[in-house]
Amino acid sequence: MTDWFRKRPTMTLPRFTPAVESAKGSRSDTGEYRLLNKYLRDRYANRVVLTFKEIEDLIGFALPEKAWLLQEWWGDTNSTPQRSAQADAWTLANMTCTANLAAKIVVFERQS
Repeated sequence: MTDWFRKRPTMTLPRFTPAVESAKGSRSDTGEYRLLNKYLRDRYANRVVLTFKEIEDLIGFALPEKAWLLQEWWGDTNSTPQRSAQADAWTLANMTCTANLAAKIVVFERQS
């Protein structure tokens, strides 16, 4: 009586594969700063202001000491082929970055 149930064809569902998003430039992987990249990409605002602590909360780890002390750490360094992962996070989101070390804030602005 249950033969119809046992002989039922098995259904195979397609495997889920996440969409690969194309990014500007040759590098699409922002490494450990990918959550910052996603956050900036998903904002509708042309200007996003974050404190250092908010960035740390967003990425899930503490910023390196250089980020707190050196303006150069926040530089885009577009002229070099090996741009840093943190710079990729905002440049691939089509934003520029201006850090105010004294106030411990960063202003990200969308490039037009």
